[in-house]
Amino acid sequence: MIKMKISVIIPAFNETAIIGNLVSDIKKLYPHFEVIVVDDGSQDATAVEAQIAGATVYSHPYNLGNGAAIKSGIRVAKGDVLVFMDGDGQHSPKDIAKLLEDMPDFDMVVGARRMGDQASLGRALGNQIYNWFASYVAKFAIKDLTSGFRAVKSNVARSFLHLLPNTYSYPTTITLGVLRTGLSVKYVPIKTRRRKSGKSNIRLFHDGVRFFMIITRISTLFSPMRVFLPVSLLMFVLGIIRYIYSYITQGRFTNMSVLLFVTSVLIFMMSLVSEQICQMRFERRGADRPVLKSESTDNV
Repeated sequence: MIKMKISVIIPAFNETAIIGNLVSDIKKLYPHFEVIVVDDGSQDATAVEAQIAGATVYSHPYNLGNGAAIKSGIRVAKGDVLVFMDGDGQHSPKDIAKLLEDMPDFDMVVGARRMGDQASLGRALGNQIYNWFASYVAKFAIKDLTSGFRAVKSNVARSFLHLLPNTYSYPTTITLGVLRTGLSVKYVPIKTRRRKSGKSNIRLFHDGVRFFMIITRISTLFSPMRVFLPVSLLMFVLGIIRYIYSYITQGRFTNMSVLLFVTSVLIFMMSLVSEQICQMRFERRGADRPVLKSESTDNV
C-alpha cells in the first residue's frame, strides 16, 4: 500500500461536550494522523478542549460557516489525503479506515448514510431528490450528495477551493466538481449516530433551495448543456402546443408561438457556446490532473 500522510479536518462550533472525546478517539485509533479542529467562532471552550485532546486548533474570530471552516482546514492541512468529518459526534472515527481503504485508487471516497439514519423523514426525502438531480447532472449514481464525511486527495480539494461556499453546502459543490471534471468517486456505506450536542442548523426549505441553486450553478459551470437542453426542449414543446391550439381555435400562427420557438433556438445556441467554453477550459487543465504524492512517511 502506498504510504500516505493523513489529515483529519473537523469543523466545530460550540461543541465543548463532544469535541475532546472525538479527538481523543481519533488519536488513539490513528496516532500518526494530523487532526485539525477548526473552531468556527465558538462561544464556549471548544478550542480549549480540542487542544487538550491533542488536536491542532485553528480558530475563526467569529462564525463564518461550516464551509468556511472546511476551507481553512484545507489551507493549513499537511496531509496527502484529507478526511472531513463533523464535530458533533455523528461520525464514528472507526469509519475513517473504511474511507482510506480505497485511497489512492479513487480521488474521493464518501461515507454514504442510509435513509433511516437521516435526521427526519422530510430530510431523507429531500436529500433523495437532490441525489437524483445531481446524478442526472453528473451522469453518475450519487448515493449521498450532502454527506460531510469524506476522504479527498489534498491536491484535488485545493483545486476546488475557490468554488467552495462558506455554508453547509460545500459537499454538494465538491462532489459535482470532482465528478464533472472526470475524477473518480466511490461511496462506502456508513452508519451515523444521533447528534450528541446541539441541533442541526440546516433548514429544510431555505437550505433546500440553496442546494438546488448550487447544483444548477455547478452543472452550468461544468456541463451547461445538461441544464440548457431540457429548458430549450421545454420551450420548443410549448411552442408546438401553442401553435396547435392557436391553429385549431384561430386558424393562424400566433406571435406567442414565434416567441417560444425563437426562445428555444436561442437557449440551444447559448448551450452550444457555453459547452465550447467549458471544453476549452478543461483542455487547458488536462495536463494538471491531480495525482497523489507517494513520498510520505506515515502509514495508513
